[in-house]
Amino acid sequence: MTFADRTDAGRQLAAALQDHRSQAPIILALPRGGVAVAAEVARLLDAPLDLLIVRKLGVPGQPELAMGAVADAEPPVIVRNEDIIGLAAVTGPEFDTIRDLELAELARRRRLYLGDRPRPNLKDRCVIVVDDGIATGATTRAALRSVRAAQPGRIVLAVPVAAARALQELQSEADEIVCLEPQAALGAVGFYYDNFTQVSDAQVITAMRDLPR
Repeated sequence: MTFADRTDAGRQLAAALQDHRSQAPIILALPRGGVAVAAEVARLLDAPLDLLIVRKLGVPGQPELAMGAVADAEPPVIVRNEDIIGLAAVTGPEFDTIRDLELAELARRRRLYLGDRPRPNLKDRCVIVVDDGIATGATTRAALRSVRAAQPGRIVLAVPVAAARALQELQSEADEIVCLEPQAALGAVGFYYDNFTQVSDAQVITAMRDLPR
């Protein structure tokens, strides 16, 4: 299965999530790519939309290789990938430097996208965390842990496509996982979309303005 674009993926994902509509869920999108998917899910489930901002911690000199992630919360949630840290021989000060840079970027994006909007109260809520796809699961793990710390009633991870191995490793982080296309050999998430153009900051801001809180 391929998706025409992120909106199409959100439409199909919403159909798979209809049973959750009666639980009055809140939809949390991982920006930027997850916002277009989540906005359609929120619209079709008549649910509020908010953001869950997460930043990957890239290995020094190899920024695409994740040695961890940080997620927006109070306090922020920090996840370390000890295997990658060890293999790449990342020192404590190197990790701390990257962490602090990404925490600053996370705060900047929160101000840009949400202004002074407070974080939603997730306690005892059904929370549906949405992204446009999962490759390794590093940022998703941090996102789910930040949600768990807020004591929700139930966490549902919902994605159009994901690496099967990543989904297996995330089983313990969510109460339920809904994935339309689990893939043993994923390649790149963009391969499963006819249109996978980058989502802009302006599109994120518009989505947050136009959908209910």
